[in-house]
Amino acid sequence: MRITVDHRTIYRFSVPQGRLTQMLRLTPEDTHDQTVAGWQLHVDCDARMRPGRDGFGNRVTMLYVEGPIGHIEISVSGEVLTNSSNGIVYGAHEPLPPPLFLRATPLTEPSAALAGFAAEAVSGRDDPVERLHALNLAFHRRFALDRGRPVSGRTAAEAFVLDTATPRDFAQMFAAAARGLGVPARYVSGYSSVCVIGDTPPAPHGWAEAWVEGLGWVAFDPCTGLSADEAHARVAVALDSGGAAPVAGSRLGEGDEELDVDLHVGRGSPQD
Repeated sequence: MRITVDHRTIYRFSVPQGRLTQMLRLTPEDTHDQTVAGWQLHVDCDARMRPGRDGFGNRVTMLYVEGPIGHIEISVSGEVLTNSSNGIVYGAHEPLPPPLFLRATPLTEPSAALAGFAAEAVSGRDDPVERLHALNLAFHRRFALDRGRPVSGRTAAEAFVLDTATPRDFAQMFAAAARGLGVPARYVSGYSSVCVIGDTPPAPHGWAEAWVEGLGWVAFDPCTGLSADEAHARVAVALDSGGAAPVAGSRLGEGDEELDVDLHVGRGSPQD
């Protein structure tokens, strides 16, 4: 499948800032079943950009801007070609051992109710893959999809008491639940057309990956209740959504900031 992305993030500041330092996790990379056919990153002001990797092995671009600066637009666009792999992740850069992803974070600390829900979802099943698919489907059936912009800082436990869930909520709840069952799991950020109305999703997509001995990392998307498939372009992984955030950093200056996101995700055959 050919996935096309046009993603613009605009920050506006009520007071000009003296300096911006941002870590951009906006660039996908090749795996066995994902090929980046073309990708461009652009900012609309004078800036220094330095490529590298973060602690999870994700490709990042460090962005440094000297002020005064009243606004900045960060845009990426490109195409990713994907193949079906039944959700199994082949050929990704993996610098960390799977057991590290058993670690809970403040965003993924499970509540007693969430842990109980997970235990009930997998009850009576012994096969590791079957258990994870049952958990994924249980979340899909439990929550209606919230197609709005994700709420910053919402934890898995806080999301679990609601009736609807954003893709970010779904992925963090799945990761928290899987870890509670003794399965390494992580948050994945990227792009997908599976939860799109028209061509304007409110934010980059989020799903999860869980470690299965003998298979490796397997992707699950509770938004669909299925494994993440060729409609997903994988960008970054982390213990939670904060660690895989597309844009994160700091600014030197007072005042408030306003964020706008304009995102278009399309798909077609590789021959299109």
